[in-house]
Amino acid sequence: MMLALGILRWSPESFWRATPRELMAAWEGLQGGRKSEPALSDDLSRLMEVFPDG
Repeated sequence: MMLALGILRWSPESFWRATPRELMAAWEGLQGGRKSEPALSDDLSRLMEVFPDG
């Protein structure tokens, strides 16, 4: 909410009508258009090995 309301100065109505994809696109625009890639199943497996539960 801080990004949308404070930095982007969206109205509350605009914030609540925006999709997560639209909010992320706005964030990427502020960051110079960098895109973060989603984690792949291999990434999750590797993290589970490095940081096991229990």
